[in-house]
Amino acid sequence: MSDYDYDLFVIGGGSGGVRAARIASQYGARVAIAEEYRYGGTCVIRGCVPKKLFVYASHFADEFADAAGFGWTVEGASFDWPTLVANKDLEIERLSKIYVTNLEKAGVEVFRSRAEMRDAHTVELISESRKITAERILIAVGAAPYVPEFEGSVHAITSNEAFHLDQLPQSITIVGGGYIAVEFACIFNGLGVDTTLLYRGEQILRGFDDDLRNHLAEEMAKKGITVHTGAHVESIKQNGDHFTVATDTGKPFDTGLVMYATGRWPKIEGLGLDNAGIEVRDDGAVIVNGFSQTNVPNIYAIGDVTHRMNLTPVAIREGHAFADTVYGDKPTAVDHDNIATAVFSQPELGTVGLTEAKARETYDEIDIYRSVFRPMKHTLSGSDEKMLMKLIVDATTDKVLGCHIMGPDAGEMAQILGIAVKMGATKADFDATIAVHPTAAEELVTMREKVAG
Repeated sequence: MSDYDYDLFVIGGGSGGVRAARIASQYGARVAIAEEYRYGGTCVIRGCVPKKLFVYASHFADEFADAAGFGWTVEGASFDWPTLVANKDLEIERLSKIYVTNLEKAGVEVFRSRAEMRDAHTVELISESRKITAERILIAVGAAPYVPEFEGSVHAITSNEAFHLDQLPQSITIVGGGYIAVEFACIFNGLGVDTTLLYRGEQILRGFDDDLRNHLAEEMAKKGITVHTGAHVESIKQNGDHFTVATDTGKPFDTGLVMYATGRWPKIEGLGLDNAGIEVRDDGAVIVNGFSQTNVPNIYAIGDVTHRMNLTPVAIREGHAFADTVYGDKPTAVDHDNIATAVFSQPELGTVGLTEAKARETYDEIDIYRSVFRPMKHTLSGSDEKMLMKLIVDATTDKVLGCHIMGPDAGEMAQILGIAVKMGATKADFDATIAVHPTAAEELVTMREKVAG
């Protein structure tokens, strides 16, 4: 038996930490895990899952409007925010319990406490004032929303609070241009809130393909969302039941609520990393190698706290790879290239691979195939919403370097396209695939005319 209480102690009960704990235990390790809030982490409790439920709710207004073109009359439809929040909470509670049940079934000892490191092999459970030793420690504490300090910044909420509002505001200003800001702007707009998106950059969704960015901004504007780019908030002042926002680009304006979605920072404050000598970057990210190992050999870190690619499936893969490497005798380094992702905006985005700008930086010659069209559904709905599909191809090898979609079910399509791109499919492979008709996705295998080289 080891001189330590456990072979592995995991700090953080989110998706990545839970996966690592379960797999390590199944390999025969003595494993314990601690979570200070609720098991499930950001994704389940205050991220992907509740956000997607809110996205579904926000779609119904458009669905009701579209129904008229198909002969339906929808009268008396109304929305009740407290009902949505209550039903969301029930689902989150159900999922959180499943996480704990699966851990216990795998033989993992589960603690409900904040855990802080005291040295490279010791953690303290704060709620129990109890110290525990472990041969190895895995840090999987994730990240938290970041709000910069400025005059009145205390008045701003984040996505954490947005899931628990007592009531919907009549208007909201969302600050940020990333996927969280964009998704919440579409959610609130779809639920009938007068929505403004304020971003200091030139265009929303920095890092995504420019065609997607520009087309989405246009579609959001058509849906009634006010998008202000190149604007920086200078102050927020509370005036009774509303707030006054001052920017560097124009006169102050009033809004019912201000939400900041300007990024997430690794949640390392008070974790005791210094006590173990763990190195971090300037942004607080724990520095790891390709096998998620820190500079302290027996301590590892996965997920958003490493700030490599902040996506739940990535954290899960990193957690599984850690367990395979350390306890399964199967050294596994996670490949962070060509990871498919989605933005659940309205319309939705799905993307995998290189953007056009990145491809032009990397390859001598590329071919671009692009199609913008009206989805079949909207031929009767009356909506003028457009769908965009784009393929980026290496002109020398014919290999597909990137696929970018804007429109219904774009995220679902991106998941399947991710397999093709990961396998190195060529444009000829796409062309040789017979289309499924009538679908929007058939456009991916019928585009023949290059729009740029």
